[in-house]
Amino acid sequence: MSKPTVILADDHAIVLEGLKGLLQAEFEIVGIANDGRELLSQVEHMHPDIIVVDITMPLLNGIDAIRHLAKIGARAKIIVLTMHRDATYAKEAFDAGASGFVLKHSASSELITSMHEALRGNTFVSPVIAGELMRL
Repeated sequence: MSKPTVILADDHAIVLEGLKGLLQAEFEIVGIANDGRELLSQVEHMHPDIIVVDITMPLLNGIDAIRHLAKIGARAKIIVLTMHRDATYAKEAFDAGASGFVLKHSASSELITSMHEALRGNTFVSPVIAGELMRL
């Protein structure tokens, strides 16, 4: 059985290395991007099942990258992994086309759960901000 393919996008090398180590047992990491434009290029060539993307990145932020991916019809499920605890960011991400919103402060199991839920066609929000998101 083949593993779902993933592209990771974050502008911090140590975060990317940690994510790769965390995810490679269950997912095939097919690309790593350091900014939003590099992410778009990799998605066009690799056609991943899942994208894990940070919001704050150079050249093109994560939410704008999600909007662009939606415009071009990318089929990847998108999980936003961010330090931003503000539910407004989560609303923007979901409005742009994200399937999940996970805080970097969360346990690693939360990210993996969000990815599996996205592959099932569900959405996932870190419980820490779920209530606040519902009030928006």
